[in-house]
Amino acid sequence: MTTGTRRPTSRGVRGISRRGLLASAGVGAGALLGAVGLTGCGGDASGSGGTTIRFYEQKTEVLAYFDKLLRQFEKRRPGIKVIHDDTVIIAPQFVREKPADVGCFNDNLELARYIERGVLSDLSDLPAARRIPADIGRLSEQYAKYPGRTSVLPYSLAAAGVIYNKQIFAKHRLPVPTTWSEFIDVCKELKTAGVTPVYATGKDTWTIWQGLFDYAVGSLVDTPSFFSRLDEQGTDIGPDSAVSFQKTFAEPMDRARAITRYYNPDAASRSYADGNLAFGKGQAAMYLQGPWALSQIAAVNPKLDVGTFALPVTDRASDRQARVNIDLALWIPTGSQHKDEARELVNFLMEPAIINGYNRDNLAYGVTEDAPPAKDPRLAGLQPYVDSAAFYPGAGTFIPVSIPLGNYLQSAISSGNFESMLKQLDSDWRRLAIRSSA
Repeated sequence: MTTGTRRPTSRGVRGISRRGLLASAGVGAGALLGAVGLTGCGGDASGSGGTTIRFYEQKTEVLAYFDKLLRQFEKRRPGIKVIHDDTVIIAPQFVREKPADVGCFNDNLELARYIERGVLSDLSDLPAARRIPADIGRLSEQYAKYPGRTSVLPYSLAAAGVIYNKQIFAKHRLPVPTTWSEFIDVCKELKTAGVTPVYATGKDTWTIWQGLFDYAVGSLVDTPSFFSRLDEQGTDIGPDSAVSFQKTFAEPMDRARAITRYYNPDAASRSYADGNLAFGKGQAAMYLQGPWALSQIAAVNPKLDVGTFALPVTDRASDRQARVNIDLALWIPTGSQHKDEARELVNFLMEPAIINGYNRDNLAYGVTEDAPPAKDPRLAGLQPYVDSAAFYPGAGTFIPVSIPLGNYLQSAISSGNFESMLKQLDSDWRRLAIRSSA
């Protein structure tokens, strides 16, 4: 499962200093400074005259998949041995000046720390870089960009929306909603019929901000622009400033509050695992989750007929968008002593048959111009949004981990007071800005 992560610093956080926001994310400046003088890792394979390189990838559900790909690469290039490093925490590798030669990591706050320090190599001259569409390229740079470099190559895109039970919709003769009014009408009809409209899992906070918060905001607010403008305001953040959570997110949170009225009654105590189980058993019509939940649902009931659609939050059907994140991206540290071999591995992984196979087999969307559309019918509902770049990065991914968004959402859902949550977010952001400018 990957949902994207909290906001990195390198895009500017002009109102909040780089050091301040990195500290808010739980990373000391010294740890990053230690990454500047990178040295290579790996060495000659004993007795073979070959080279050993390390490949870093820690996404649990695809470890075995990448193991197979690495063995394929070794057969093609007998002189190179690849060690699969699945260390959960990446920071110590850079602090100890021993990062892997090739990384395959979520494009998120943590990766942005290394992009902004300039310790990832420029990959712009690789053939695969020319196959990345501009819209996907911009997504990969939304958190961090080092001047004059293509520091990462997108590998996999996750698009999230509403997962719905087609059998329940057909039984009650309900259309897939394309406007906010239609969505609420569907929820009302389901509730009247004794069916839980939306299954929610408030015990796991990431599921709230990834689903309710991000989906409600996405089609109403240009999230990258909002956070850029918020940064530029510095400490001037409040209900009367040009942009603020209280002002800009007021309408989205009205939508969020309305959606919570159609939750399962025990939502506050239900976990992500509970949600997958319940939805797999047909106990709700809709589920605000991403493609990572589909395999879990299928494990409960492989015959369950489900589809996906983008949550509409306005009464213009054309406003609908999907929440996306670069699920995996490839990179090579500047300090690798085996850059040629590392680049060979990256080129191999970016070959159409390899990258397209990975995305097909792991319920993801392609990130290259020649990528085929997703064939899995469960993904088909969001493919048009990927094709037309009608997508947005989740608002929750732009908020530092030092601001407990998920906990705030738990309280807001419980009390119905989303206004207090937005006021607190403004206060927290202002506090970070003041601390950083001191």
